[in-house]
Amino acid sequence: MNRRDFQELAQVRLNEDKVLLDAGHFDGACYLPGYAVECALKACIARLTFEGDFPDRRRVDDSYTHDFGRLVRAAELEGELRTAMLADQLFALNWSRVMDWHESKRYERIAEEEATGQAKSDQSSGVMGWLQLYL
Repeated sequence: MNRRDFQELAQVRLNEDKVLLDAGHFDGACYLPGYAVECALKACIARLTFEGDFPDRRRVDDSYTHDFGRLVRAAELEGELRTAMLADQLFALNWSRVMDWHESKRYERIAEEEATGQAKSDQSSGVMGWLQLYL
């Protein structure tokens, strides 16, 4: 997969999330946005990859994970994330909600409040809106 694939897949997962939310399928609606964030972070990592360069081992290891903290580090966005969190309390809250996501959410039942309260795609304080700056 390449950067464009991850960018497109992030948007597809957000679109699927909206369909599920609108249909009242909250379990999937809570699960898919996490994969959208993961794909967006992986697109950010791909942005740093240059053809012909031998990859840094730590970046490679951190890229093959579902752990958002490691993905942020591999994407070299730690400083930008810290700045955004200090500048916008709602963004900081949204990021903390995103950090609660894990791939095993696919096995959990999710309440409507959890699925609709995540605000991942909100453009002003949402995580996906912030990630769009670096895709």
